[in-house]
Amino acid sequence: MHTTIPRDKNNDYSGEMAQRRRAMATAATGADLKHVGHYSLDPGTLAGNIENFMGVAQVPIGLAGPLLVNGEHAQGHFYVPLATTEGTLVASYNRGMKLLTAAGGVRATVCDDAMNRAPIFIFDHALDARRFGEWVKENFHHIKAHAEATSSVASLRDIEQYMVSKFIYLRFNYTTGDAAGQNMVTKATHAACVWIKANYAPGLNYYLEANMATDKKSSRINMLHSRGKRVTAEATIPNALLEETMGASAEPLYRRRMMSTLGALMCGAHNNGAHSPNAIAAMFIATGQDVANVAESSAGFSYAELTPEGDYYISLTIPSLIVATYGGGTGLASQRECLELMGCYGSGKVYKFAEIVAAVALAGELSLASAVVSDTWVSSHEKYGRNRP
Repeated sequence: MHTTIPRDKNNDYSGEMAQRRRAMATAATGADLKHVGHYSLDPGTLAGNIENFMGVAQVPIGLAGPLLVNGEHAQGHFYVPLATTEGTLVASYNRGMKLLTAAGGVRATVCDDAMNRAPIFIFDHALDARRFGEWVKENFHHIKAHAEATSSVASLRDIEQYMVSKFIYLRFNYTTGDAAGQNMVTKATHAACVWIKANYAPGLNYYLEANMATDKKSSRINMLHSRGKRVTAEATIPNALLEETMGASAEPLYRRRMMSTLGALMCGAHNNGAHSPNAIAAMFIATGQDVANVAESSAGFSYAELTPEGDYYISLTIPSLIVATYGGGTGLASQRECLELMGCYGSGKVYKFAEIVAAVALAGELSLASAVVSDTWVSSHEKYGRNRP
């Protein structure tokens, strides 16, 4: 017979309730949860972030930097917290940051911003679906007003239409301020759909999401149209600096970049770079992002050139970077501290944070590519990544 997890409808977010749940789990399984039960945060602050709280998972945080970023919003030298259990990762990113800073820094810009929800509307015939699409276009201002009435932040930019058979998918695109915005746009789109149904046809049938937003999944549509922030980081590194810092020169780095792009094309990957999700995941964990959004954020376009002077230009575009500097897990104690370390906590900071994430990811691309070209990849992991006998 299984024991029900203890809950208290009046005071569920407390140290006492966390201890009771750990005790129940220990009694039921025999697991020792003494480390899970050590934390400095206040359980009373966790409502809305977790249910059945019993403790914490402690992930080591390494510090990398400084990294010089010359963005539109992120300007200056930044120390970056990376939460990971992968040996060599922080050392590798630190090396890439050293190179980029010595080269004059990383240029960065956020070029698009959209959080999506994509309901499907169902009709008897294709012609009915097409006529409905025309009505949606004609009534966009009404739909926008009802969607935005649910939030002081969400703003409906546009509605894309995708018709197939007797169905039509409407992809609602919003800006959501400094919040990631998934719940915000779900609520707004629901209000819009309720108004659409009431004013188009009371019997109209729809589902609020039909996978056209590809929430928590990488997809081609989000690589082209974006979900979250579309951000590019770029830099030009003198060949002499590459050789001095990385032991690799521009020409073989460029040649390998072309071969890697071909390999990614052959296997159908959504990222032709090396490992940008390493930076994204480590920064997400440290700063309280929704870590499952690494799925969309893992897509990337890497591009390189040899300049006429023989130097190395490289850029990384992350088309669907879903980040927040306000709301969700960003306000929890250690997560807020990590955002504050980069000057990225609170309102008006999300573009700055997105630029820093992209710049850090670019540092990792350069470091790993250089390690492969210089044949130091394995030796580096043997030095920093071994935690076994």
